[in-house]
Amino acid sequence: MSPAWAWAALAGLGAFHGLNPAMGWLFAVALGLQRQSRVAVLWSLLPIGLGHALSVAFVVALLALLRTWLDLRWLSLLAALILIGFGIYRFAAGHRGRGGMQVGAVDLTLWSFLMATGHGAGLMLVPVLLRLPIGPDGSGHAGHSAGLGQSASTALAAVVVHTAAMLGVAACVGVLVYDWFGLGFLRRGWINLDLLWALALVAAGVILLVGAAR
Repeated sequence: MSPAWAWAALAGLGAFHGLNPAMGWLFAVALGLQRQSRVAVLWSLLPIGLGHALSVAFVVALLALLRTWLDLRWLSLLAALILIGFGIYRFAAGHRGRGGMQVGAVDLTLWSFLMATGHGAGLMLVPVLLRLPIGPDGSGHAGHSAGLGQSASTALAAVVVHTAAMLGVAACVGVLVYDWFGLGFLRRGWINLDLLWALALVAAGVILLVGAAR
């Protein structure tokens, strides 16, 4: 995967996360309907996006640290097994969200961080992050001279690109549902995105496993 495709994939996965109601827009719409304000829908997405970004940043930082200790192939194999295992867990365990509706910015940030971490949002980015150039020469191979491997600027850019795409899609969906459908739409018919999420995790793991085994 070229760096250009890696960045596009980060944005695409961000859009997918933004589409998933478990990542925040459903909560934002509920708050907006409770307060009868579209502004409340958009405002609530800001701390939700921050929590999501913190969860992704944690995985990015951990991956950068591990790349200085492990060979890229072994790290890919490890990441593939974690992705597959977590996808199977998500498929078997399902998801149950908790939380009251009287929440502030800190509550929303913490809720979003735990939700994104629990869903493996950062893990989903690992196959893409492993394809980004991390050395000072842009070769994509970590060495002793690469420090932590992935530069701070690249790591920050990855989090920003992914989170911006997530927030953009979540805001569009949230406002659309609030203005035109309301939560009644969710009771009439719904795609099981939690199941789709679990399958996507397993699929990403399998693809990474096949690539690392070559």
